[in-house]
Parts: sequence; C-alpha cells; structure tokens
Amino acid sequence: MSSIDVITFGEAMALFIADKEGALSEANSFSKALSGAETNVAIGLARLGLKAAWASMVGKDSFGDFVFAQMKKEKVDVRCVGINPDYPTGFQLKSKVSSGDPQVEYFRKNSAASMMNTDDFNPYYFQEAAHLHMTGIPLAISKHTRGYAEQALKFMKTSGKTVSFDPNLRPSLWKTMEEMIEITNRIAAQADYVFPGIQEGELLTGYKNPEDIAEFYMNQGVKLVVIKLGEEGAYYRSEKEEGRADGIKVERVVDTVGAGDGFAVGMISGLLEGIALRDAVMRGNAIGALAVQSKGDSEGYPTRKELEDYLQQSVKGV
Repeated sequence: MSSIDVITFGEAMALFIADKEGALSEANSFSKALSGAETNVAIGLARLGLKAAWASMVGKDSFGDFVFAQMKKEKVDVRCVGINPDYPTGFQLKSKVSSGDPQVEYFRKNSAASMMNTDDFNPYYFQEAAHLHMTGIPLAISKHTRGYAEQALKFMKTSGKTVSFDPNLRPSLWKTMEEMIEITNRIAAQADYVFPGIQEGELLTGYKNPEDIAEFYMNQGVKLVVIKLGEEGAYYRSEKEEGRADGIKVERVVDTVGAGDGFAVGMISGLLEGIALRDAVMRGNAIGALAVQSKGDSEGYPTRKELEDYLQQSVKGV
C-alpha cells in the first residue's frame, strides 16, 4: 500500500494576472496566484481526495514562501521540496482576456527549480508513490532538471510503478525544435500513458490524425494514448479499446491555461481508481471544461462532489 497515490515534480512560479483586459505593457495592477503544470496536477488530484505529492526546489524568498503556503493549503505533500538560498523562485505575468489564450511572460532563467539535479533526487520518497506524472517542462528548463526527470522516470519504471506523461511543449525553452522533438519522444516512449494535445502530437510525430499519432506511440510500447482535441473532446486508444469522448460545451471561456493539466487530473484519477477508460476520458474533459471557466491556472479544479455534480449535469451521469 503506497502512502502517496501520485507524485510529480517541476517548477512552480508566482503568477501575476492583470486585473484589467489589454496588453501586459498597459497593466497597472495584478492579482497573485500560483502557477506550474505539475503543481496544477498535484492540486487537482488533492482536491479529488487523492494523496498527491510534489517535489521541487524554491528560493529563499517571499515567492518561495508563497509556493509552500499554497501547496500546504491544498493539502499537497511537499516534504521533498527544498530551498536553494543562492537562486530565486521564478515568476510570470499573464494578461487578462475575455476569450482565447492570454499573453504570458516568464521570468524563470536561473531559478532555484532550474538548478534541481540528480543529487536532489530522493528514491525513498519516490518509492512511497504508486504513480508518477511527468510533463515535458523539466526536460526543457535546464540540463539539471532533465537529468532529474530521467532519473525519476528510470527509478519508477524499474520499481514497477506506472508513469503518465504530458508533453506540455514549451518551444521557447528549447535550443532547437529537433532537440525538443527527439528528447520529448524518447521520454514519452518510456511512459505507460501519454496525453498530448492534437497540435503537440502533430509536431512530435508528423501525423495530423489522432489515430496515427496514437499508433506512433503505441508502436513504441506505450499502453494508452489520449489525445486532447480541445472543445471537441478527446481521442483515446489502449491495447484493448479506442474511441472518442465528446467535449463539454462551455458558454464562456475565461482562460485556457490549466485546461490540459486539469484533463490529466481527470485521466490519472480515473485510471488509478479503475473506472472505465471512456469514463476516465470524460472526467478529464469535465475538469478541463471547468478549468477554462476561471482566470487562474488551477482555480477551477473541482472537489469530488463538484466533479460528480458537474458530470451529472453536463453529460447525464457519465
């Protein structure tokens, strides 16, 4: 019996969201929140009642204190988050939009998290977890964090644990597109479950159709591929079944950031709980739909009851 259901790792940043719509250069006031793909997933899982843990490094500064406080508030296990006094906690700015994708600017170079390396990896802590969720962001931040990611993946696989991987591509963090594609695909091939967006899948495999993208990864030994299709839902394929799950209609999209991480929350929780694959995909669609209706990265993620109520209301009890 594992004391942690899901562990993840990566960089968290303080997030400043403009209070009024318009270009970032014109913004005068901001609201502070927490940002980070992996922290989003840990928070989402914890809200559903799972035991979630997050490993990372923060600076000895007010942003680092803020990260700790927010994660503890969400009941995420942060025993494996260290403090590096020589480097700062990163932050980012995000514009406010009424529809579509916001403008985002990152201030993360030489952050404390980017210095996290193989010496910081704690095998005893990771051994406590039943499942590892990874994204492609630590692969891109620095060679240090890439080494940490590769060690975590190897450890969990050799320990017989399951691993999910969301490419979460950040082209601006890579030296070349070729390097991004090669390394991301190499890591994806070692995961049990892979969750790319349709545009990410096309970029990584060269194929446009979800079926062909899934085939690409299945041929390398991945057990389940789920491709996010935005408002159209998702396509899924495992060794035993394949299909599509319709997206949930949203009246007003407030902010698209965090939707993909919310989808991962639904998928991972569903898979760990052993529900039907299509229902797990629908759960992912539902949390993604809730996420785009709020301005923060993880603010829209539901509790267990909120998720059940939303599913019953939106997809008639799936």
